[in-house]
Amino acid sequence: MGGQPMFILSEDTERTRGGDAQSSNIAAGKAVSEAVRTTLGPRGMDKMLVSDSGDVVITNDGATILDEMDIEHPAAQMLVEVSETQEEEVGDGTTTAAILAGELLSNAEDLLDDDVHPTTIVEGYHEAAQLAQEAIEDAVVDTELDEEQLIKVAESSMTGKGTGGVTADDLARTVVNTIEYVRSEEGVDRDSITIHTQVGASSSATELIEGVIVDEEPASDGMPRSVEDAAIAVVDDDLEIKESNIDAEYQVSNVDQLNAAIDAENEQLREYADVLADSGADVVFVTGDVDDRVVSFLAGHGLLTFEDIGSDDVTAICSATGASRVGSVHTLEEEDFGHADSVRVEKFGDDELAFIEGGAAAEAVTIFARGGTEHVVDELERALSDSLDVVTAALDAGGVVYGAGSTEIAVANHVREGAAGIEGRRQLAVEAFADALDVLPRTLAENTGMDPIDALVDLRSAHKGGTFAGVISADETGIIAEPAEYGILDPAAVKREAVESATEAATMIVRIDDVIASS
Repeated sequence: MGGQPMFILSEDTERTRGGDAQSSNIAAGKAVSEAVRTTLGPRGMDKMLVSDSGDVVITNDGATILDEMDIEHPAAQMLVEVSETQEEEVGDGTTTAAILAGELLSNAEDLLDDDVHPTTIVEGYHEAAQLAQEAIEDAVVDTELDEEQLIKVAESSMTGKGTGGVTADDLARTVVNTIEYVRSEEGVDRDSITIHTQVGASSSATELIEGVIVDEEPASDGMPRSVEDAAIAVVDDDLEIKESNIDAEYQVSNVDQLNAAIDAENEQLREYADVLADSGADVVFVTGDVDDRVVSFLAGHGLLTFEDIGSDDVTAICSATGASRVGSVHTLEEEDFGHADSVRVEKFGDDELAFIEGGAAAEAVTIFARGGTEHVVDELERALSDSLDVVTAALDAGGVVYGAGSTEIAVANHVREGAAGIEGRRQLAVEAFADALDVLPRTLAENTGMDPIDALVDLRSAHKGGTFAGVISADETGIIAEPAEYGILDPAAVKREAVESATEAATMIVRIDDVIASS
């Protein structure tokens, strides 16, 4: 080789190794964590996210913030994936998971500076995570939840989120009523719940619709706007003149022939309307196009008809009413009909919505969310969605624990006690994990307006005295009190998932000591 260097990577490749790589990755992870830290808790602040095209999103939902941010650093993207996983699994706690992951990285950086090996840190973190999961199980208050407890869970989830001035209690009751509607012995059918937003009223106008809402208007103004005890047909076809599969020309030599052709067309189109009217249907949803003449004939029969219905809406309508899709009006039979107590069309500003309520085989339910502006209804939709998810998690995944940071203090104490029985340097990592858990109540206190250090000291002191205490936003500066007195409950599943996903992300980043980037 003549002593010349051997180049394995291309000249455009950038490589960062050892401590520099670890510092860079940890710094990126911490930056993501800091981006959402001020949004935590009932007094968390909102973020305004503006895209290149000028679209604006205002929210304090961690998953939404991280999803909207244009994050390029690969280590930072791992924390974004943490929030995505948290959102997919339990629907809430995304900010908690991101903040915890960032603090685990920060504490790991201190250990690395003290020459603790990355593998030792990873092993210690995993042991601490197991201790944390044990503590969460011990902290579970109840697994058989009544309606009032579920309302508290829903309210705790929505408190501090943009609900447009309406009390969280009112929305929480709507959420619980919605969940109860689709709950069975097999669990909660979350997929049967839809949130439909509409600008033009205050959030207090939000209501539960036992059925579905579709953003459609009648095919004709001459059709009825409301039908009671409706028989519903869903036709998967075009109601218009069928085009021939072959090219053909017709020569018309006189007016009589032209009129005969027009009459033949009209008869074919009239047949669609007559068949539907004779079938006994009251309301017709058509996935294809409907000829204007067919619309006129249907209006003459008094049939409320909607055309060009999307696939998702058709699925929802069939689920809510028990209707079956048919490929032609000529194959429509009575057993294909769906049934609803009422189908009505209402106008909201420039929009018209069809409400299909009280289906005989109703399995779908809709929360009709209102708000004064697009930003309000968007944030309200996110808050309602998270609340529905956490109530579902509380019912289906192991009960509830006390919130307001109290569970995190109890878990941190348990991890510290467990650290005493761990030998070697792994003990330092376990203790660092416990210290990282303290970031959550400390951040809650800071966002509430309290001194975070004093609040943490008071919380630890209260827990040593046997009191399950948390940070309560009861006055202008917040207080240390028992969350049980204020009805603050969180699903245990949210805590479990946050610990697990944050630990996995932090340990994965800590183990990286070489970053190779090709241009």
